[in-house]
Amino acid sequence: MSSKSILNKKSLDFLEKYLNNAAPTGYEWDGQKIWMDYLKPYVDEFITDTYGTAVAVINPKAKYKVVIEGHADEISWYVNYIADNGLLYVIRNGGSDHQIAPSKIVDIHTKNGIVKGVFGWPAIHTRNRAKEEPPKPNNIFIDVGAKDKDEVHKMGIHIGCVITYPDGFHILNDDKFVCRAIDNRAGGFMIAEVARLLHENKKKLPFGLYITNSVQEEIGLRGAQMIAERIQPNVAIVTDVTHDTTTPMIDQKIQGEAAIGKGPVVAYAPAVQQKLRDRITETAEKHKIPFQRAALSRATGTDTDAFAYSNSGVASALISLPLRYMHTTVEMVHREDVENVIKLIYETLLTIEDGETFSYFE
Repeated sequence: MSSKSILNKKSLDFLEKYLNNAAPTGYEWDGQKIWMDYLKPYVDEFITDTYGTAVAVINPKAKYKVVIEGHADEISWYVNYIADNGLLYVIRNGGSDHQIAPSKIVDIHTKNGIVKGVFGWPAIHTRNRAKEEPPKPNNIFIDVGAKDKDEVHKMGIHIGCVITYPDGFHILNDDKFVCRAIDNRAGGFMIAEVARLLHENKKKLPFGLYITNSVQEEIGLRGAQMIAERIQPNVAIVTDVTHDTTTPMIDQKIQGEAAIGKGPVVAYAPAVQQKLRDRITETAEKHKIPFQRAALSRATGTDTDAFAYSNSGVASALISLPLRYMHTTVEMVHREDVENVIKLIYETLLTIEDGETFSYFE
């Protein structure tokens, strides 16, 4: 594949639209529709399941099945309690960071549409600096401008309404993509681009390719667990994000070393099948695709685990996109890393043969 940029204007327009759309855990379907609409010219058919996972399939009649996968959901909040004075208290839907909440604008999703609110916080003048209380899940609150609980209910807000941040996509210094929900709609974007390139380059795969955008990763890999049982793949290559550990207050001796701009991160972990992982690193070396390595204790914490341990064991591997400021509204990735993840998955697929088992005992 050429070293020139593989992302075109249509790709970037899709990425921006896809990121800007809210798709919190359990409410992913609007984003999935955007994703499927983009993929429609490049695939043969779609599979969807009860909870909203979407799968675009190339060569669906093939017996041997390969999955490339990302997850579609983003972190969010639920309305948990409405006080008599009209303030809302929340619980997490996924790993939402309570420390970034104060002063953020939010979208509260109701049957009547979006209701705007803000995470309020006491002014600095009113706080006791000697006993400063930090933001915590039990003291952050949302103000929707209502005078009491009845007015909140009239706005269509009730217990269980989901809450997202509206922060949109932008580019810093020409090559840094910034948005909320890059974790992990970047994954859905990258696997979609693999499908586009296969179509545009007229590549014929000897197996069925299942481009899988799973739901509910943020609350326990649930979407991947369900769809793995349905597809029953032979191989799964998962892509997610991982931490750039070069920014302040991160201990590299604990978190490892990875940086945006230095390439995809290939995982070493029990759930990662070693022969498949070696195929990925050898492919990177052959095609001069820069990459980094990460060691992950016990579980990967990604959908790799769900695929690997499904269906009596599926040869699985993880290629991660380095990202700064995970689970904030300013998640940041490098454009070149995005392109290199796409290239690495694409080139690896072209090495896989029909019926290949990646067994240690062959």
